[in-house]
This record gives sequence, C-alpha cells and structure tokens, in this order.
Amino acid sequence: MVSKKKKKKRAQLPFRLNILFFIVFLLFSALVLQLGVVQILNGEAFQAEIDRTTNDFTEVSVPRGKMYDRNHELIVGNDAAYSITYTPEKGVQAEDRLEVAENLAEYISMDSEDDLDNVTLRDKREYWYLNNQEEAKSLLSKAETEEMDNGEVYNETLKRIDKEKVDDYSKQQLEVMAIKKEMDKAMSLTPQVIKNEDVSPEEFARVSAHLDELPGVNATTDWNREYPYEDTFRDFAGSITSETQGIPADQQDYYLTRGYSRNDRVGNSGLEEQYESVLRGRKEKIQYTTNSDGTVVDSEVVVDGQRGKDLVLTVDMELQQELDKILRDELKAAITQEPGENKHMEYATAVVMDPNTGEILAASGQRYDDKENEFTTSETISIFNASEPGSSIKGATMLAGYGSGVIEPGQQFYDTTINIASTPPKSSWTNLGWVNDYEALEQSSNVYMFYIAMRMGGYFNYEPNEPMPVEGGTYDEMRNYYAQFGLGVETGIDFPQESTGFTGPNGSGGTLDLAIGQYDTYTTMQLAQYVSTIANGGSRVRPHFMKEIRNPIPHEEGLGPVHESFNTDVMNQLQMSTSEIDRVQEGFRRVFQSPNGTADHHFADKPYDAAGKTGTAEYDKYYSDGTKASTENLSLVGYAPHEKPEVAFAINVPFTGTGSDYPINHNIGKGILDAYFDVNEDNEN
Repeated sequence: MVSKKKKKKRAQLPFRLNILFFIVFLLFSALVLQLGVVQILNGEAFQAEIDRTTNDFTEVSVPRGKMYDRNHELIVGNDAAYSITYTPEKGVQAEDRLEVAENLAEYISMDSEDDLDNVTLRDKREYWYLNNQEEAKSLLSKAETEEMDNGEVYNETLKRIDKEKVDDYSKQQLEVMAIKKEMDKAMSLTPQVIKNEDVSPEEFARVSAHLDELPGVNATTDWNREYPYEDTFRDFAGSITSETQGIPADQQDYYLTRGYSRNDRVGNSGLEEQYESVLRGRKEKIQYTTNSDGTVVDSEVVVDGQRGKDLVLTVDMELQQELDKILRDELKAAITQEPGENKHMEYATAVVMDPNTGEILAASGQRYDDKENEFTTSETISIFNASEPGSSIKGATMLAGYGSGVIEPGQQFYDTTINIASTPPKSSWTNLGWVNDYEALEQSSNVYMFYIAMRMGGYFNYEPNEPMPVEGGTYDEMRNYYAQFGLGVETGIDFPQESTGFTGPNGSGGTLDLAIGQYDTYTTMQLAQYVSTIANGGSRVRPHFMKEIRNPIPHEEGLGPVHESFNTDVMNQLQMSTSEIDRVQEGFRRVFQSPNGTADHHFADKPYDAAGKTGTAEYDKYYSDGTKASTENLSLVGYAPHEKPEVAFAINVPFTGTGSDYPINHNIGKGILDAYFDVNEDNEN
C-alpha cells in the first residue's frame, strides 16, 4: 500500500509543472506580442522620438555704424576688444553653471571694484546653498514646505541662511560669484557677456586653450566705442548702454517688439539714440540643432551679420574744436574781468549753421567753475537751456509789424520814454528821437517795438500816463508770428529732445516786454533758426546733424556708397513780402556795419561783410533762500556774407552781471566768423 501511494504522488508532479509551464508560456507570449506591437506598429514613432531634434535660433550682435564729420573725419568709431561670453544649452542647472564659473575663475579675474561690489548678500547665500544643499534643506521643516511651491521654498531657505555663514568668503570665491552672476543672466542659446572690459591677451589665450572644459564659454572679439576727438562733440554724439545693462527696463517693450534681445546695447542719448535703427546693423543669425537631451549637435549661420550703417554728419570738427576754445577763453575772460556786479555766469552757448540748408556746422556749450578753475563741456545746453535773449529778436518783431499791417516800411516813431498808467516807465537805452524801421534795428530802439506791440493789441493812439487797453488775443498773435521763425516752438532738429523755452503769463503790459525779448525765453538753437530764416530770405529750414547715411564696407576701413542723403527741409515760409524781409536784412547789415550800429565797432572792419543783431536782457536771478540779484543776459545773432549768406550763428551768455563792459557776445561772434572763413580757406587749399 505504501508503494502505491508513493507512485501516485510521483504521477501528480508533472501535471503541476505543466500548469506552471503553461502560465509561463502565456506570459512569454504576451511579452512577445507586446514587443511586436511596439516594434511593428509603434516602432517608427518611438524611434523618431529617440532621434528627435529641435532647431533653435540665436542672434549675435555686430559692431555699430560709425560717425564721421562733413570732411569724413572719424568722430565715433569701434575699438575691437577681447570678450568672454557664455551661451547656455537648454536644461543647464545652477549646479552646472557654478561648476563652469569655478573653472572659468581659474583663467580670468573679476577683481575690479565694480565686479566685487555687485556681489550681493543673495548671491553669497545662493553660492552657499549650492555648496551645502543637505544642510540648506534642514533649514525648513516638512510642515513648512507642504504649503509652499518650489520657488517659495527656495526663497525662504535663502532668507534663513545666517549672514555669518557667508561673511568670510575669499576674494577668489567672490570672483566665482561675480562670474556666475553674469552667467545667470544668460538665456538659452543666447550669448551673455561675462567680461568685455580689460580682458588681457593672457586671459583670452588661457580661456581659448581650455574651452573644452568650459561648456558654453567662448573667447571672442567684441567692440567698444572710441572717440578720436575725445570729449569734443561727445554730448551730441551720445552714448550707448553697456552689455551688462542691455535695454533700459522702461524701454524693453519698445525694443523687444523690434527684434532686440534684452542684453543688446542701444543708444540711450544723443545721435546714438536718434539714429539707433540705422546704427544697430543686422545681427548674425545662427541656427542651433539640439537633440532630445538638449545637447547641441549642429550649428549653422543662416543670416550673415552686417555692422551698422555709417553716419556722415554736417558738423566740421575743426570748427567745432575752435568753437569750444572760443567759448572757454571768452567765458573765463569775462568772469575774471572787472568791474562788474552780480556776475553769476554759469555757461556760454553758441550754434553755427548753414542758413540755406539747416546743416549744423558746430554747436557748443561750456560751463566754467571759477573756484576750481576748470571747464565742463555741456554742448546740449544749446538746445535744452533757454533764457531771455533781449533785442536779438527785434527782427521778428519788425516783420510781425509788417505782417499784421500795423506799420508800413519806412514808418517813423518818436523814441522817448513810454509812460503807461500803473506801469513802470519803459524806454530805449537812450532817447533816440525820430527813428524809422532801419534805424530802429540799427540803434536797437525798444520804443519802436513797443509801438508795434501796442498797435497789434489795438492801441493805436498812445497817450502818456493813460492805461493801455490790449486785446486779449495779442499774445497769441505775436507768438504765432514768432513761431514762423522757430521762436517758442520746436525747431524740428534731429535730436531725441529739445526745449521750446518758457512762455510768460498773459498779463497786463507783458506784450511790450515780449516785443523786445524780455518775456518769453528761447534756446540758442531757436535763435539760430530764427536768424537763418531772415538770412536766407524767409524760409524756415529745419536744423539737422545728419548729412548722409552710408552703407558699410565689409572688412574694410572707409566709407561705403551713399544709402540716403538728407536734403533741405523747409518747414514754412514767412508770410511777409520779399521787400519787407529785405528791409530787416538791411537793418541787420547796419547793426554790424553802420557807424550808428550797436555792433559796428566790432565787425565793420571785417572782410566777410557780416550782418546781425545784438541783444541785452535785464534779468532777476532768484535763489533758493528767496533773495534775488539783478543781472543781464547777453546774446548775438548774425550771418555772413550779407549778400549771399553761407553761415549763420547764435550766441547766448546768461547772467553776465551789471556794470561790466566786457563784450563777450561780440568777441565770441567775431571768433566764430574768423574761424569759419579761415577753416573754409584751409579746406579749399
């Protein structure tokens, strides 16, 4: 019996094994079937995913266009400089950047005060965090982190890192932080400058030799602006942002919609800003091919870069240098000359332009600090600072009288003190007696201009000591006439901003002061446009710095072919007749060349046959403590030659004091015309 049981038991084992084998067979069959489905039905899709690549594009900045003067002398150029950049691949983590920064710190230094001062407490905490992540995680409890997202957890962790932990970093470690700080600004596949100032040839060579251990880092050639004339014309040329600054935050929307990157350098003042779209050039466009891991497997230049177009400006740098020197010399002489009271001279400005085309030949502003005995060039105050010019604008007042019909050519008025009820007496510098329009300009009669203003206000029958009724629209009418010359309105100059001056209130009696340039204020550029309008016979031309835009010559010095030329832009014509304009021109000629002219003894013996108008405005300068000082503003406008003008100028020197007889405005005017005609003779020879 026993043997039978054992035999029966042995017979049951194969059956169980068969069941087990059958189950294994089924599982294996299912696996084979699944592999078949994957291979046959979805194989191509999965293989495509494995082989998938992505094309991304990046743009590389190119050098900006250059600026030249009218004689093709370089004003603003590009100076090649070594540059260390970082272009991160996709998916690069903070730990990866730190490792690259530590390696890069072995080959370059970031030890300037600016670099190290820019390392913040947060930068130091981030550096500590990356090197002590386990300890950092313990700074927050699990309960605290449950209600925070990852960003909140990270920021809160940084806050809890004690300052003591990050106070004793070495200089080398701070340099690593400075490098990583710049690397962190980089966007995927977009070059970010790590260092482009003072990169030594040794640093450049070391980085170049170790690029294989510095993923994303490149040693390349960058550029910086150079100025062969140093500070001369720098204010007008303007400036650009740095690579680290990039686009100003308040202008990012404007530039990003025009194809810029955030770290692009852009013009932020002067002509650099005005002609940004011309100077910027066309960036090189590179296509990067990356696989599914984010690794770059190929790159190709799809758009060749081209540096910006060049600007040929209207200025003559030799004349510009002379103008700067004239203003400095005369300003210093006037300040140190005695006698004179209430001298508060801060600056002198002048503009020189072609009255027929509006081309600005030179423009300058100079400030003088008598305590430090030094000058500061502030060229743009010629278009930003406005003051009362005095009698310089009497040509516009005379033509307003003609245009409004309140006076006729040759009309006379008796020049004696004007007494209007409840108003201080008003007069010319002396009682001139009977004067006509020529003589009123020649001898600078205030009273003649007062009569024009009164008549434009409807007051034709002046009676001494009687009130002066003036029609309400007189101010507007007078200013509308002045605007025809560019006074009190924008000149239209090709510059980012300009001042239009200050408009006085429409109060009783102000029209008389307005008529002699002692009410509203004007800039030197406005005065230059005004006198040019008279000089050229009545065309108000737009002043401009741009003469030509030239296409760049690849890999060559010099100027390329003309892309665009700037022609004369007549903004408006005077509403007065040619004969009336001729009378003002003759009056201006007498100012400079007639024995009774207010500038005759300065210009009559000059060979260039000049014409123009002098100006003195009495002015009260107020101080922050409430006190005031009576002073004067001196101006001068002119052009030459009288018959066929080729150059016009305007000069403004505020706060010259009282009691001083130093003719700073006349001396500057003579210096300008002397220099101009000398410059032209040199160029012709």
